[in-house]
Amino acid sequence: MKKLLAFGPLFVVVAALLWSADDLLRRSLYVLPPTTVVLYEHLLGAGVLLFLLPKWIKDVRKMGKKEWIAMILDTIFAGVLGTVFYTAALGQVQYIPFSVVVLLQQLQPIWAILAAVILLKERVSGKFFLWALLALGAAYCITFPHLTVDLATGGGTILGATFAILAGFMWGSSTAISKVVLNRVSSLTTTALRFYLAPVFAFILLASLRQTASLGSVTPIQWLTLLGITFSTGMVALFIYNYGLKRTPAALTSLLELVWPASSIFIGYFLFHQSLTWTQIGGVVVLLTALYFVTKSRKKIIADESPKS
Repeated sequence: MKKLLAFGPLFVVVAALLWSADDLLRRSLYVLPPTTVVLYEHLLGAGVLLFLLPKWIKDVRKMGKKEWIAMILDTIFAGVLGTVFYTAALGQVQYIPFSVVVLLQQLQPIWAILAAVILLKERVSGKFFLWALLALGAAYCITFPHLTVDLATGGGTILGATFAILAGFMWGSSTAISKVVLNRVSSLTTTALRFYLAPVFAFILLASLRQTASLGSVTPIQWLTLLGITFSTGMVALFIYNYGLKRTPAALTSLLELVWPASSIFIGYFLFHQSLTWTQIGGVVVLLTALYFVTKSRKKIIADESPKS
């Protein structure tokens, strides 16, 4: 058992597979505003983390003004906006294939590295920009298999693709921001603070969109789904990922995380009967290859300990 617990890559793969299931659970909540889903899933997670309060509350005292600003920005970007955009993208699966949504948000390593270059002054090799451009080109081929955009009939496709890319941008750019906090406190403390802060910002967003009435429209089945997200694909998956990440080289972790988009292709095919065209299949191969080399192109690798909410 000790050898199994020490094998970090296994936990990374399990977390990636759970995130594929998360896509299915989150998609079933499409009738609710995405912000409502985000608010309640974080509230439920915060309730669970309350039982672990003695393990992380003392750590909060180590945080200064810089860490609190970073924590707030990380919560807004990754905890609220990233999850809202991703949930909204999954709500457009009648226009854009399920697997395409997952693949597009996988562009987040590009945004993470660019943010690290700007905020943390990290260096990347010149090859990074080449692979990044190839990844963006592949993403276009995956989104629009005929390589043209029909604005008259493809509005839903464009909207879903935009939401998915924005989700990846929010999650990716928050990597460098969260690192500021993780350099001072533990990953448990960072996770707990995000789960406590996210509902506040989610409610502010709900109020500004005048969607607070949706808070009272959650059905018993939807509550069960939200609980399922909390205890499987949300907070629990994040804990499993963090556990594996600490025992796995970051470069290998990035490769193992590709289990998530790969499994989404099978889910889309077998559950939703959504097949990919040859143009999209070629785009998938180029995208996954480019993302692998994008990660390898870094002089210094940031270990993202909180990629999702």
